[in-house]
Amino acid sequence: MTSPANPAYVLHARDVAIHYGGVKALDGVEITLEKGQIRGLIGPNGAGKSTVIDAITGRHPLTRGKVTLDGEDVSRMGAVQRRRLGLSRSFQRTSIFGGMTVRAQVELASYKMGVKDSSGDAEAVLTELDLARLGGGLAEELGYGEQRRLDLALALVGRPKVLMLDEPMAGLSVKESNDLAQHLKALTSRWEMSVLLVEHDMDVVFGISDAVTVFELGRVIASGAPAEVRANPRVREAYLGSTA
Repeated sequence: MTSPANPAYVLHARDVAIHYGGVKALDGVEITLEKGQIRGLIGPNGAGKSTVIDAITGRHPLTRGKVTLDGEDVSRMGAVQRRRLGLSRSFQRTSIFGGMTVRAQVELASYKMGVKDSSGDAEAVLTELDLARLGGGLAEELGYGEQRRLDLALALVGRPKVLMLDEPMAGLSVKESNDLAQHLKALTSRWEMSVLLVEHDMDVVFGISDAVTVFELGRVIASGAPAEVRANPRVREAYLGSTA
């Protein structure tokens, strides 16, 4: 049975399913986000983590289910409309434009989102991510860690209510991952933004998440506080690699 809408949730995906013929990529998934919450989403490769982000943000039509943003049903809306309402995402691969300056492309992204003061919005985002000092340089001249932060900046224009991140630490060094994680944690708190974080770095996930959801074969097998999920025997055996 589908759970009723809860006004405490800024995002609520209920009974979400995506089927390709007989293949159930997602089957009866429920995910919630409270205001200002970071929820980690973990699971083996092919478990459906990226697919659920695609489903929630409107890149995949639902076979069944419902997605609400601040209580509003967005299930039939396209990805751009959901983005304008405050549901943003990043991708596993960076979506930056190497031949544009850092500031110009963030301003352009802000303008495309309909932000009136796109220049001020871009400057605020760049400052938050410690990129303002690099604003006049070309994106292709940035180090890889800075390019990942720029990719995050593009997702943050317009101050979204919900940010969905698909492996934002991929390819980063341990220090770069920790730095970006702390930027994200602080920003979430200051902007009262909610984050769904798909990430393979377990230290990052369990270090900054308020809640963790575990996927296996398109289904949720565990969800709760990080310590509770880490102690779950099924999770330890199926994903964390230990029953001890």
